[in-house]
Amino acid sequence: MIEIQPKKKQERALLVGLEKDGVSKWDLADSMEELRELANSAGAQVVSLVTQRLEKPTAPYYIGKGKAELIKKSFQEQQVTSVIFDNELSPAQGRNLENLFSRKVLDRTQLILDIFAQRARSREGRLQIELAQLQYLLPRLTRMWTHLSRQTGGIGTRGPGETQLEVDRRRVQERIARLERELEGVRKVRGVQREGRRRHQWPVAAVVGYTNAGKSTLLNLLTGADVLAVDRLFATLDPTTRSFTLPNKRRMLLTDTVGFLRKLPHMLIESFKATLEEVSEADLLIHVVDLSHPRVDEHIEAVNEVTKELGAFGKQTLLVFNKVDALPNQELAAAYQNRFPGSVAISARTGEGVATLVHALEAAISSWRLNSRFRVPLAEAGLIAEVHRVGHVLDLRYEEDWAVITANVPPQLEQKLAAFAER
Repeated sequence: MIEIQPKKKQERALLVGLEKDGVSKWDLADSMEELRELANSAGAQVVSLVTQRLEKPTAPYYIGKGKAELIKKSFQEQQVTSVIFDNELSPAQGRNLENLFSRKVLDRTQLILDIFAQRARSREGRLQIELAQLQYLLPRLTRMWTHLSRQTGGIGTRGPGETQLEVDRRRVQERIARLERELEGVRKVRGVQREGRRRHQWPVAAVVGYTNAGKSTLLNLLTGADVLAVDRLFATLDPTTRSFTLPNKRRMLLTDTVGFLRKLPHMLIESFKATLEEVSEADLLIHVVDLSHPRVDEHIEAVNEVTKELGAFGKQTLLVFNKVDALPNQELAAAYQNRFPGSVAISARTGEGVATLVHALEAAISSWRLNSRFRVPLAEAGLIAEVHRVGHVLDLRYEEDWAVITANVPPQLEQKLAAFAER
């Protein structure tokens, strides 16, 4: 006899945003719409969006107790099962809101972590997600032990509840340390793989961009990779590297990376360092932008902010405006190309403009001077660091007060190093 499992009931989520000083109504509306997309990606049904105007969040309830009470009154009618806040809540705010609502309370960070946990397929991806979740959980463990509050003795520090809490906190810290060690091993393996690529002297381009910009679709089109490419946020998490042969027969490697997002949790960037190092170690960044999205400029800036945090900002970058087939007219594509000289407009879905993109990649790689050797004074530490960050270092050794570097460098950096070039 086959046992039929009951279908899991879809969560009904109410979304809450705060219009505080320095945040316009337009920015809040866009952020809330993105939160709706995130909730849908996580499998929730959004039943309502609520916003509150305050100078700044309140310490106990984030939106103020009066507004929270009003939200609570709508639960029964809308059958709300969870409440999701657009910004990160403090442990105290989360605890107070859950006690008041008697409903699951999440913030944007928890929602993103949940989506990542659903999407991760490789062992590396699962390790990184678990690490981020535990780092988020650690300061919030007290929320999980309120059911023991009546059993505790003394003034807060004695009794079985606090004892169990300390045991759990120690276990979480030990697990975090173990995960960090395992991920350090992953980073070393990736480092060995990168060294192998350097021996072949194949340039590496990292495909970066806002989530759902079309990065995986572009990688599939250029290399024939079979990366999942669907219209949803964070469809793919695990990086994929594929080789690609340019028209001049030179081979390069393309690496697809996890999509970026405004308000991307810092702990997520830290946990994904093993993966995102592919961005900082790449020779060239291919920045894919969804030109059909109404907030194009904000998406570009959000990606630039993350690349700065990864130490990759300033690398040679080819800006690729994607989804031109979804535009009402082509004037917008021309306007953005005029604003960003050297950029390319394409449709990764239809193939429009991809030939132009390939030639732009060929020109970008061909402009690099290969196997240049530079003797740089150690006093020029900033310049040496820039060679590591922006160039492709093939060999490095130190001779007294000098760093002798063999590297591939882009034209703008080559000009800075001209005085130190060995003929």
